[in-house]
Amino acid sequence: MTQDRETQDPGTGGIATAADGARAEIVRIGTSLFARGYVHASAGNISAKLDDGHLITPTDAALGFLDAGRLARVDGDGEQIAGDRASKTLTLHRRIYAADPTARFVIHTHSTHLVALTLAGVWQQDDVLPPLTPYYVMKVGHVPLVPYHRPGDPRVADLVTERINSRAANGTPIRAVLLDRLGPVVWGPDAASALAVLEELEETARLWLTTGRRSEPLADDAIAELRTAFGASW
Repeated sequence: MTQDRETQDPGTGGIATAADGARAEIVRIGTSLFARGYVHASAGNISAKLDDGHLITPTDAALGFLDAGRLARVDGDGEQIAGDRASKTLTLHRRIYAADPTARFVIHTHSTHLVALTLAGVWQQDDVLPPLTPYYVMKVGHVPLVPYHRPGDPRVADLVTERINSRAANGTPIRAVLLDRLGPVVWGPDAASALAVLEELEETARLWLTTGRRSEPLADDAIAELRTAFGASW
């Protein structure tokens, strides 16, 4: 849905581009996140990769009330060519796409339990949550903490890129990072995949916090079985 090729729209007889599909996906995901309390006010941002650039939510946009026609579009060099002013996290999104060629959709939220986790204390700096459930291991994997920097600070992009490259070199590629006091940034090959990572990550944070951060992680042999049976990257 995010490749910018033209296709015939069977419903209208007109020409629809994959950019139109990406716009619709961004609006759909934003509406869903807002309705379920994953985002509030103007917090968070969403982007999609196109063949010749990116779409991203505008700065200070409320994700529950996005206008598809006002999404910011930038070219391959990061120069804005259409829409409202791009989110201040544009650099971070572009660097994630550059570091992980499989990424086509990025979501950043200020999800309550994940922000609370950074305030209460993460499990480890390289793994913010223990492997509590099989689906966390399979669908999320390792999630490192990125130290606090102000929103939009370009240094965050460097830190996230370092973590993506380091994990990839170790054979355990990551799908998410957690920004201290700001919340998760997740990505995937499409909108549904990125959203699934976010949902499983936030739910696991909720489980760990509501059990007093005392739950034991899955045993090593259980994780090894998930690697063998499902190819889990842990």
